Amino acid sequence: MGVQWRKSSYTASNGGNCVELARLAEGVGIRDSKNRGCGHLTMPLAQFAALLAQLKRQPS
Repeated sequence: MGVQWRKSSYTASNGGNCVELARLAEGVGIRDSKNRGCGHLTMPLAQFAALLAQLKRQPS
């Protein structure tokens, strides 16, 4: 089975354009749903978790 890319259910109000994530053997893949053909970035899982934690601490 291929890589399963996911995006937030909140994207419905945004025209479906969003960041997509996928669990990869080497970490987490991150790509733009509007421009999938341009490839993706890969982050080690620990660094991705740290990024999410930092974003959650940011004021809205």
